[in-house]
Amino acid sequence: MSYAGKTVLITGAARGIGAETAKRLHAGGAKVALVGLEPERLEALAAELGADRAAWWEADVTDVDQLQAAVDGAVERFGGLDVAIANAGVHYVGAFATSPLAQIERELEINLLGVVRTDKVVVPHLIASKGYLLNIASLAAVSHAPLMSAYAASKAGVEAFTNVLRQELSVEGVDVGTAYFGFIDTDMVRDAFSSESTKILEKAMPKFVRTSVHVSEAVDAIEKAVLKRKDRTWAPRYVGGAIASRGVLQPVAEKRVTAGKKSLKRAIDSATAEVAAKQESAKTAS
Repeated sequence: MSYAGKTVLITGAARGIGAETAKRLHAGGAKVALVGLEPERLEALAAELGADRAAWWEADVTDVDQLQAAVDGAVERFGGLDVAIANAGVHYVGAFATSPLAQIERELEINLLGVVRTDKVVVPHLIASKGYLLNIASLAAVSHAPLMSAYAASKAGVEAFTNVLRQELSVEGVDVGTAYFGFIDTDMVRDAFSSESTKILEKAMPKFVRTSVHVSEAVDAIEKAVLKRKDRTWAPRYVGGAIASRGVLQPVAEKRVTAGKKSLKRAIDSATAEVAAKQESAKTAS
C-alpha cells in the first residue's frame, strides 16, 4: 500500500513527532495539512515542504470551531481527507494533591477532549474516503506512574475512546489505530526529565525504559500504521511487551515505586515546590 497522493491532517504539527511525521509522509508523496499552535513554526514547515503539497492552519484543539475551520480549509485546499493523526498533547509534572485544579483540567482538556474534538470533525471526511484515523496515546495509557495522574488518565481515555471508535467505524470502512509511545526525545520529554522530581523517580525505572529514543522511531511506527492501517502501533520495541503484559506490569511497577517511600515522598515534595514556583512566576509575570 502507499499513501502517495493521499491527504494527511496532523494536529500538534509545529514540532516534535507531529512535525517529523509531516516531513516523512510528505517525502513519501502525501499532501499534508499542518494544524496546531505556533503559526511561525507551522508556516516555516509548510514553506520547507512546498506549497503544492503542504499547507497550515492555526488551531487550538480546545476550540472545536478552530478545528472545524482547519479541517474545512484542508478539504477545500486538497479536495478531501484520507488520513488524520490526532497528535496534539501536553504534559505537566505534578502530584495530584498539590497541583492546581486548572492545570489538571487543562491537561485532560488538551490530551483527551482535544482528541475527541479532532476526531469529531475529521470522521465525516474519513467516512467519505474510507480513510484511516490514528490517535496518539502513550505507554502511560498502560503503565501509570506517580506525578502523571492527569497525563495517564488522559492517555488511558484516548486508548478506550479509540477502541470504541475502531468498532463503530469499521462498518463505514474506516480503520482506526492507537499509537503508544515511551520516552521519545522531544521537547515535552526533555522538559519532563529536567524536573528534579522526575530525576528522583527515574531511578526506579529500568535503564532501557528511562532512556529516550530518537523521534524517528516514533515516526517509523506512525508511517507503518498509516501504510498498513494498523489497529495498534508503538515505539520503542519494549512498549509492545508492556501492552501485552499490562495486567502484571502495573502492580509490579507500583510495588517497585512504593517500596522506596522516602524517594517517592521527596519526588512529590519536589514536584509540589516546582508547581508553586511556576505559579508564583506566572503571578509575577502578569
